[in-house]
Amino acid sequence: MASRQPTGLSAADVPSPVKRKRAPALAIRRQLNGYLFVLPITVFFIVFTLYPALEAVRMSFFDFRRSGDVFVGLQNYKDIFGEERFVRALGNTFLYVLYIVPCTIVFSLAVSSFIYSMSERWTGFFRAVFYLPTVTSAVAISLVWGWIFNPGEEALANRLLVLFHQQAQIWFVDPHMALYLIVFIILTVSVGQPIVLYTAAMGSISNDYYEAAKVDGASRLQQFTRITMPLLMPTTLYSVVITTINAFQTFIFIHLLTSGGPDHTTTSIIYELYVEAFNTNKFGTASAMGIVLFLIVGLVAIFQFRSMTSKVEY
Repeated sequence: MASRQPTGLSAADVPSPVKRKRAPALAIRRQLNGYLFVLPITVFFIVFTLYPALEAVRMSFFDFRRSGDVFVGLQNYKDIFGEERFVRALGNTFLYVLYIVPCTIVFSLAVSSFIYSMSERWTGFFRAVFYLPTVTSAVAISLVWGWIFNPGEEALANRLLVLFHQQAQIWFVDPHMALYLIVFIILTVSVGQPIVLYTAAMGSISNDYYEAAKVDGASRLQQFTRITMPLLMPTTLYSVVITTINAFQTFIFIHLLTSGGPDHTTTSIIYELYVEAFNTNKFGTASAMGIVLFLIVGLVAIFQFRSMTSKVEY
């Protein structure tokens, strides 16, 4: 008696043993291709990011001497908080964050709103102008600003002051002025990315919201505060977090322009870490500084996400 096929299925619909064997092999091959694509970046991350981070944690519990590594537990952490230089650097680092982050966000949002109302050609031009310092070498920017604010009378800034019958300044040598000059220079390279992001995000907001607001009699300020700002909140959250992380990692401009002076008024945690590791060869305490900075940045980022995520509009 001939075998009968199941009702509703033809012979072609019944998978053959060969097809059943090939299916898992094809699935494994496709997964293998995906793993091969991510393998280079995974190896790069493990070798140059994950392993150094874990090694820094280990080193923070050791004292490195010529006779060998000596386990000291939490002594390195006690030592750094007992040093006036580190405490001063910690306070300066928070000052950098408190000055740079709000100024960057407010300035970027204001400039983006202004240039977005222009023609497409002028909007692209100003976006390129503000973004150019972002992709320029920080060393080159430091050299230019160092020449502008040189304490000599031949420097550009002092020439302008003399031109307007003002007294020449010593700029980076002045302890009351040096930190604010570093903040100003950092701002010139920090606003480029948020401006580009804000103008792009503004282009994705539908005009229907603004037309409805106009019908209801909303002013331009009300449209900006009730429509534009809430819809830009995801971009604002990203910009705040990235700018905060960068502000905590302030180093290049300090190293090239002030070397932490005068009288440690411009030093930061990253700069003190550099001095501790490569000038005094105290790698244990330098690693402890890095771990403290990592924990601070992580806690601040968590706070920012929790405080701003609920306000994000999609």
